[in-house]
Formats: sequence, C-alpha cells, structure tokens
Amino acid sequence: MEKDKLIAELKAENTELKNEIIKLKLLNEYYIEQLRLAQYRRFGASSEKTEQPQELGLFNEAEVLADETPETIVTYARKKKRKGKREEFYEGLATERVVYELPESERVCPDCGKPLHTCGHEVLRREVEIIPAQVRAVEHVQTVYSCRNCEQNDISTPMLKSIVPAPVISGSGIASPSLLSYIISNKYVLALPLYRQEQELERIGIHISRQTMANWVIYVSAHWLTPIYELLRSQLLSNDILHADETTLQVIKEKGRKASQKSYIWMYHTGKDAEKQVAVFEYQQTRDGKHPQKFLTGYGGFLHVDGYAGYNELEKSGVTLVECWAHIRRKFDEALKVLKKQDRVNAASNTGLNYCNKLFELECKFDEEVLTHEERANRREIESKPVAEAFFAWAEETQPKTLPKSKLGIAVTYAVNQKAWLMNFLLDGRLELSNNRAERTIRPFTVGRKNWLFSFCEKGATASAIVYSIIETALANGLVPFMYLNYLLETLPDITTSKLPDCLPWNPIVQEICGIPAKEIPKQGD
Repeated sequence: MEKDKLIAELKAENTELKNEIIKLKLLNEYYIEQLRLAQYRRFGASSEKTEQPQELGLFNEAEVLADETPETIVTYARKKKRKGKREEFYEGLATERVVYELPESERVCPDCGKPLHTCGHEVLRREVEIIPAQVRAVEHVQTVYSCRNCEQNDISTPMLKSIVPAPVISGSGIASPSLLSYIISNKYVLALPLYRQEQELERIGIHISRQTMANWVIYVSAHWLTPIYELLRSQLLSNDILHADETTLQVIKEKGRKASQKSYIWMYHTGKDAEKQVAVFEYQQTRDGKHPQKFLTGYGGFLHVDGYAGYNELEKSGVTLVECWAHIRRKFDEALKVLKKQDRVNAASNTGLNYCNKLFELECKFDEEVLTHEERANRREIESKPVAEAFFAWAEETQPKTLPKSKLGIAVTYAVNQKAWLMNFLLDGRLELSNNRAERTIRPFTVGRKNWLFSFCEKGATASAIVYSIIETALANGLVPFMYLNYLLETLPDITTSKLPDCLPWNPIVQEICGIPAKEIPKQGD
C-alpha cells in the first residue's frame, strides 16, 4: 500500500516536472524569438519589403520555379538617356554669371602682335552657391502728414499718419514674422530643438534665449494660429473618410500628474481623395477612447485606424472603422524574421505574409489602371475579397496550432480578432488598404520628439499640436512651411475674423505666394 502511494507520488512529480520542462522550452523559444527580432531591428534592413526567395509559397510558385527553355532568347532594350536632367535642376534658380577676361596687356596676337578682340564665350561649369541665413534689423517708420496751409492760416492743424502693419507680438521689439517663422519651421519641420537654435543664432551674433523662443511659439500658437486650426478642424470633419493615429508625448509639468507619465498626441487626416487635404493634431493627457469620441462628435463616416481598441466605441455613434492591413502584414513580417533563413520559405508566417502581399499587389494594379471608385470597388469584390477570405480561413485553421505568445501566434490571433474591421475596405472604392497615410503624417512628430524629447508644460504641448497641424496641412497642400507661416504672421494681425478663410492653404493667393514649384512637390506614395 505504501509502495503504491510512493509510485503515485513519483508519477505525479514526474508529470509536473515534464510540464515544467515544456514551459521552459516554450519560454526559451519565446526569448529566442525576441532576441532574433531585436537583432534584426538593430542590424537588419528597416524596410518591410519581402525578399524574392521568401515568396515561393503561395501565389508565384509556378513563376519562380519554372525552368527557362534553352531556346529562350533574351533581348535588352537600350534605355534612352533622359535629356535635360541638369537643366531641370537649375531651372528657377537665379544665375550670376562670372566672366573671366585676360588682362588687356596680354590680349595680343602671338603671331603678328596685333590686339585681340572677344569672339565668344564658353561656359565651362555651373555651380550652386549657398548663402547662409542673413540677419538684419528692420525699422518700421511711420510717416506723419500735416497741412501747410492750416499751419499758417488756421488755429488747428489736422495731421494724418501712414498705416503701419501691426506687430506679431506687441512690445517684443525683436520678433518679426520671418524670425518667428524661421524658429518654428526649424523646430517643427527640421526637428531642430530650441537650445540648438539658440547656439546657432549666437554664432551669427544674435542672442535669443530658448525660454524666450518657447514663449514666442506658445504666444503665436494661442493668438494667431488657433483660429486657423479651428477652421482646419471644421474642414476635416466635413469629409466622410478620415485617418487617425496616436503617439506618446512626455510633458514635464502637468497638474496632478507625474513627469514620468505618458501623455498623447492624436492625429486625424483626410482621405487621399479629399479635395482639401487637412491634418489636425490634438494633445491629450491619456490614450482614453473618449478623446476621439469627443473630437469626432457628430462625425459618421469611415475612419482608418490601427487595431487599438480605444476607437471601437466610435461605432456606437455611426463611425465605420477600417483597419490597417499593413499592421497585419508587419506582424507576419516580424514572425518571419525571427526564423532562421533556411526555415523561412515553407514557414506558416510566410504564407500569411504572401496573402497580405497579394492584396497590396492588387491595389498597385488597380492604381496603374486608374480605376474610378466604383470600378475599384467592383474589382475588389471580384479579386481582393477571395484572397482576404482565403487568408482568414487559413488564419482560423492555423490559430489553434500555434503557440499564443509566439510571433506567429500573435500575428494570427490579431488577424482573426480584427477580421470584421479589416474586411471593411471592401465597402467603398475610396477606402485604402492601409493606414499608412496617418503614419506618414505623424512620423515628423515622432522624429522631432527624439530631438526635443518632451514638452515642458501643457501649453507647450498644445502649441506643438497646433503648429504641427498648420505645417503638415501646408505640406499636404504643396506649400513651403516657412513661407506659409510667414504669410500667416504677416497677414493675421491686420485682418478681421471674416477674412480668416482667405488664409487657408488652398486659397489661390496663398498657393501662388507660398506654393512649392510643381517639380519639387514630393510624391505621397504608400
């Protein structure tokens, strides 16, 4: 009896130890995956572009494995050299011509000794010359007029004064529209922190402290840019397709919060087909879903998002969420990268990646064919929908066979859980397969954050959100940010509220004054 009890205890202990070993193996695999992914992120290419050998498994196996017949003759078409490339580069640049002459004493014919005359010029080279930032003082002088006749013959003399533009910051004595635009565009376009700008200005003989510059930015944002921001927000919400994203921000001094707590910048962008492109940033203390609900009050269109559950409550107010296939693709790409190279071709993660790649390939094909929105919707129903349905059928079958905490398990589970929202891109031909538009727009903020690290106070965070809104909207409409900011700061102090719409980026006058030459507008590729 005692022997049987001992055997039972030993068996139970053996089973327990085996389970512990299994857990340790799973944990070991998990940490190996994390290590490989960390190494790839540090040393590997950042692009998610799929390498050709990894694409064997699903859609192009026949093409890749097909043998070339010996009779195949390969011909190469000679690519014509593009003409005028250098000429396009210099187009629009002011040109200064430097002509080199021989001294008059040397302009003598070496054969007969008679004087030489100029018979032609040869341009040997053209160079681009950079003139660094120049600083000068501008005095605004008001002219006073009086009547000479009244001075001599009347008791009183009427006097008139010329109109002088109002200052951007009253009583500053230093801050001009161009100086403020220079500081703001340096920080928010070039991600140059104020302390570095302070140092750079010192080198050219101007002392402006970073505290002064920070106060200027907050003042300009609150007094002049906020009305434009509100108009942009109204224009944004008049659309029926939007994109949204959010990212972290550290604010040092927030009432009732520790400096180490994360705050958030939320970003909303119009769809690709909006006639007037708008990007609006908003600062909030948390990532709570109540913030997009409040911002989008009254909105009932489509909203491109990632998989964050904070947006889900918007569906109760009539918003249709369209989730991002690029996020799904990224998870399978990561699941593939944690594998050894020899194991990738036939891996399940490669199958999932190929399904996603096929959907994006179809979108590229539709773009090349220049389809109408209705035609795109029909083609998606015929070509894209079967691929998406096959993907989810595969994912639902694969999910029980994968370890939940493995990279593949996380990717498959995420896909299955987000199926309903991922399929919504089929509802309208204007919708996009990814939320990359929002990610591209919010990226300048994340890049800048790496340099200036944090906002000192809530006012500074709010000012940053407003300025980023102005700048990213300007870029989306083909404007030079510095020129547009300068235009606003020169114009806004002297106009009434009713004239504010004339200052928006799509106004023809604004486009003419602040527009980027057509050849220099960057392509908004996905």
